[in-house]
Amino acid sequence: MVTNDVNGSRATTREWLGLAVIALPCLLYSMDLTVLNLAVPRLSTDLKPTSVQLLWIVDIYGFLLAGSLITMGTLGDRIGRRRLLLIGAAAFGGASILTAFSASAGQLIVARGLLGVAAATLAPSTLSLIRNMFADARQRTTAIAIWVASFSAGAAVGPVVGGVLLEHFWWGSVFLIAVPVMLLLLVFGPALLPEFRNPDARRLDLMSAALSMVAVLASIYGLKQIAQDGVGRWSVLSIVGGLGVAWLFVRRQRALADPLIDLALFRDRAFARPCRSTCSTSSSVSASFFSSPNTCNWCSDARRSPPASGPCPGPSATSSARC
Repeated sequence: MVTNDVNGSRATTREWLGLAVIALPCLLYSMDLTVLNLAVPRLSTDLKPTSVQLLWIVDIYGFLLAGSLITMGTLGDRIGRRRLLLIGAAAFGGASILTAFSASAGQLIVARGLLGVAAATLAPSTLSLIRNMFADARQRTTAIAIWVASFSAGAAVGPVVGGVLLEHFWWGSVFLIAVPVMLLLLVFGPALLPEFRNPDARRLDLMSAALSMVAVLASIYGLKQIAQDGVGRWSVLSIVGGLGVAWLFVRRQRALADPLIDLALFRDRAFARPCRSTCSTSSSVSASFFSSPNTCNWCSDARRSPPASGPCPGPSATSSARC
């Protein structure tokens, strides 16, 4: 049973306005996955990161975002989805400011990591709110379509907006665009978004969440070290340690009555095949998002005009949205 304060089967003006409010942070959610790529040459000049640090600067946001999604979804069921969304919006705005004014590569990595954890509160909270705000099936379908479109739009316009900002400001300006949007959410969210929580929410298994995060980060750290220095003792130990933690995570999920991830789902072809397809598509699109604008920046006349290289990943964003 889910408690709520929405009455009636069809959404009113309040719900549609609420949808507009939550669509904006969703746009920023995906924009932050792509907007940094165009700024890489300039921040590399200013902060002088090593090759491994540069990889972490680009990837840490997505890693921590993905690793925190399930945990944040469960937390939202327990404390309230609107409350989690507003907490996440405040954290996202604060982390955006820290990211924009980072003075070293290490500080930028930490700030981007905090940004990823904050972003993980947005997707599950907003989708859960839409599910409860729109009881009518047709209206809910339209609302979810708008929600999905906002993510795709953010991925598409991120490099373009970033290019325009880089033409006139320093590289940190690409992160400050999140601040006014999150302020709008904090101001209008309490008035337009109803609160929902699940009184029968499952227990938040922090140990499983920690194991999954450590497994991913340790394995990726080892791979990045190999990319920089070749195969070495510490890189191999990091990968082996990450795989060992992943094994402990799988054993724990199989033993728990209420696991963080139900591994039996991956034996269902109807679930496993779309997952494999999505991972393959996402990997290809992510690679093009990173390489296209930087190729334009470094290898063409576009390096003198960042807005000219911003549209480079546009076709990839459009194709991924259509998928």
